[in-house]
Amino acid sequence: MLMNTLEKITPRSKDFAQWYTDLITAAKLVGYSAIKGETIFRPNGWAIWTQIQEELDRRYRKHGILNVALPTFIKFSDFMKEKEHVEGFAPEVFLVTKKGQETLSDPYVVRPTSEVLFCDYFKKIVTSYNDLPVKVNQWCNVFRAEKNTRPFLRTTEFFWHELHTIHSSKAEAVEQAKKMADEYYDFVTKVLLIPCLQGEKTVGERFAGAENTYTIEALMQDGQALQCGTSHYLGQSFAKTYDIQFTNKDNKLEYVYQTSTGASTRLIGAIIMSHSDDHGLKLPFGIAPTQIAILGLFVHKEPKVTEVANKLAKTLSKYRVKVDLTDKSFGYKAAESEVTGVPFSIIVGPNDLKENRVTILRRDTLTKEVCDLDKVENKIEQLIPIFQNNLYQAAKKNLESKTIEVDNIDDFKKAIDEKKLVIAPWAGDEKDEKKIKQMFGATPRCIKQELKDDTKLVCFLTGKKAKYIVYFARAY
Repeated sequence: MLMNTLEKITPRSKDFAQWYTDLITAAKLVGYSAIKGETIFRPNGWAIWTQIQEELDRRYRKHGILNVALPTFIKFSDFMKEKEHVEGFAPEVFLVTKKGQETLSDPYVVRPTSEVLFCDYFKKIVTSYNDLPVKVNQWCNVFRAEKNTRPFLRTTEFFWHELHTIHSSKAEAVEQAKKMADEYYDFVTKVLLIPCLQGEKTVGERFAGAENTYTIEALMQDGQALQCGTSHYLGQSFAKTYDIQFTNKDNKLEYVYQTSTGASTRLIGAIIMSHSDDHGLKLPFGIAPTQIAILGLFVHKEPKVTEVANKLAKTLSKYRVKVDLTDKSFGYKAAESEVTGVPFSIIVGPNDLKENRVTILRRDTLTKEVCDLDKVENKIEQLIPIFQNNLYQAAKKNLESKTIEVDNIDDFKKAIDEKKLVIAPWAGDEKDEKKIKQMFGATPRCIKQELKDDTKLVCFLTGKKAKYIVYFARAY
């Protein structure tokens, strides 16, 4: 029974990691494969991803971005051409070395990302500046050999989108990369209701092969950061490696300027760890697969319950509505809606109907509100922005309460150990970033501010003149 499953959700305060695992099992989001790091998306989990896809697709169409589908395999010899890219992904790559019984002289890389494939595509379709810009996106699965795996956060195979563009100028490409980062920020804050940081990655945290990486970072309830999306300005490095040239307006050959952007099913993990509680999921209204559940009670004893439930479903048809007219108990139905994160559940029962009313269960506050039947639609419309704001403000409170500024290494260590998001002056390089990770298990999440040359601030780690103000945290 579901109630027994609910009782197995470990409280967040006791063990956050176990709470996360218990919750995704109780909410029927994923199952587990026989291969380590491979998960099975159950209908509840895939439905959330589908809603994310649809919303992002709608946004991308406004930018003139079209969807494509590229192959899964990359020739090993092609993959090895871009040195920095290879070094970034080599430890995570899967290789296909045989085709049937035949040993391949040039093995296939199972795509960990698709820059190489897109470069091959771009090279074949572009000859002139009149062909530019090209903006395409694909929804696909990618494969990486992760050592430590956890559903949605780090898995051997995961789903994401890859948005790749090429341009005739650096300025246009940089603008594109920043614009997509802004789109992510708007989506994550306004649709997923997760307050987040937006900024540029430090050198050591950039995407392999990128000149700049723009990132969206969120802080989970346990004080660990989670990267929610990145947008990269790739410059001309891939274009030069894979020979993507076009004839410019002066009739001269020039290499294209390139960007790539990506967000994955990791966003589902961000939603879970930003909003959910010990009762189960809390899903933002905009991406909840079921936005309103209509739960009929004593259905076979009271025919009017079915009549009213179906009538309500038609009245609320502009939303994603699920009607439950089974013989399951009220407790079971309510618990199922609660654990799966349905924002609003409308209880249609004989006693309420005698008074021409229903009861609305709210997932944000876990409270009940009695509502006249003819006012249900208006009531839901009034509650939606309140529900949305409640989720956002709770996540914002978590972010603000766990953010602290420091200027020395002792305070930095104390804050990181207390699972804080740390703001600190920074002058370090890539070696210093590695040192921070080794010493404290923390990484720079993004640059908050570039400092002027006349700054008096010094780096908390090295004591040198600071170049930036940077956010640091332990991260998933």
